[in-house]
Amino acid sequence: MKKIAISLLFMVMLLPVMAQNKMDTLLKEIESNSSTLNALREQIAARKLNNRTGIYLPNPEVAFNYLWGSPAPVGNRTDISITQSFDFPTAYGHRSRISKLENANLDLRYQSERLNLLMRARQVCTELVYYNALVKEYSKRLLNAQRIAETYQVRFDRGDVNILEKNKALLELTTTGNEMSRVETERSSLLNELKALNGGNAISFTASEITYEMLPPDFEQWYAMAEAKSPVLQYVRGQIEISRQQVKLNRALGLPKFTAGYMSEKVVGERFQGVTVGVSIPLWENRNRMKQAKAELKTAETVLEDNKLQFYHRLQNLFLKASRLQQEVTSYRHALSSYSNEAFLKKALDSGEIPLLYYLLEITYYYEAMQKMLESERDLGFALAELSAVGM
Repeated sequence: MKKIAISLLFMVMLLPVMAQNKMDTLLKEIESNSSTLNALREQIAARKLNNRTGIYLPNPEVAFNYLWGSPAPVGNRTDISITQSFDFPTAYGHRSRISKLENANLDLRYQSERLNLLMRARQVCTELVYYNALVKEYSKRLLNAQRIAETYQVRFDRGDVNILEKNKALLELTTTGNEMSRVETERSSLLNELKALNGGNAISFTASEITYEMLPPDFEQWYAMAEAKSPVLQYVRGQIEISRQQVKLNRALGLPKFTAGYMSEKVVGERFQGVTVGVSIPLWENRNRMKQAKAELKTAETVLEDNKLQFYHRLQNLFLKASRLQQEVTSYRHALSSYSNEAFLKKALDSGEIPLLYYLLEITYYYEAMQKMLESERDLGFALAELSAVGM
């Protein structure tokens, strides 16, 4: 039954909850306060306005000419003209569609940056969970080391143990205290990074355990969903559609341009007025534009295929890594709960059945296993945070 239970655990992919309500609230707070995202929102808003510029008709042109005649009896001449030039009509539809596609891609770029920032926030929180757990663990070890050091000092004063035993106890206390200080320093550094991600606003995060919720066990099924939701791949697909519209636009720009308007001419005793119509003949201006647009379309399609390939294998590696780490965490937790000698060693040391050196040597196995388990949980959290950045 134990093997079956472990096998079932290996078949599932899990995402971190880490006190899910608190994590969700924290991520929403970071998203709202992030100076990086706020700046990006403003930048994208400006670029969206820029993308809507230049898609309409050019400004109409008004001309006024006043010419003095010579000799004087000829009189003066007055010309007035109002003209409007425009490309072949289909060009404006293509420009409008390109503008909308570019603005949609700007939203995808923001979404991608948002997911990356939240992924980093998840990673920092995952590492904070690791160091919070270490602080709890080292707090227990420090109390135990203090108790042992005090006991051996009393025994040394009574002459029950020699100075070597006493010094071992004091050295263990010093080492544990220094490790405790190092861990607390690392935790403070991570809290500062979380503060920076939160726009300079301090955040309290004290969780020291990670729990998980289940995801579908089949990678291919999960990947199909992730690929469809990935803002990066959607962005590249958008670039392909923009390139296609650009080809159509350049084709339309290769057609004749037109000018239409009103013109008036007035001289002494005479006045002429009417419409003016012109057409440009596309000979040289757009040479090679169509070739460039087609080359950019081909490049965008190649980029998409490469990104899909890289995306697939990166997620597959993360998926397999997370599965392996889940196996490690399960194995360590089972071993620590079933085979720990910590309580037996403490009892044996207190009763004098074993010397301090033997106790320190044996307790090291427990400490190392605990450390490895916490590291595996941390690395699992890192992998799952990366998987969360695909748009889930």
